[in-house]
Amino acid sequence: MRWILALAALLSASANEAAAQGKGKGVRLWNLTTATISEFQLSPVGKNDWGPNQTLNDKDKEVDHDERLRITGVEPGRYDAKVGYRGAKHCFVRDIEIKADAVFSVADKDLKDCNK
Repeated sequence: MRWILALAALLSASANEAAAQGKGKGVRLWNLTTATISEFQLSPVGKNDWGPNQTLNDKDKEVDHDERLRITGVEPGRYDAKVGYRGAKHCFVRDIEIKADAVFSVADKDLKDCNK
């Protein structure tokens, strides 16, 4: 009887894993700026209600040029982003469209209102 329960648990875990994989790769940021991003926060457009630092999702806690970062806890929609760099420089990117299971990019030309 125990082996039947163990087999059922294993099959259930496999089904859950397959379902999670079927959801796609999730939302990802592609850093096309010329610098390494050390902070990336999102807020619904115009709200200044910044979410968590998404770079903490990366193994080295930074997003190098041409690297992609998995974005978590964000629903599809339109967002402003606060982008931070080493040395306390911050910039903003306004009105980013985020789609489910899609990549969005940030490039130098997108950066606005940067402090030095």
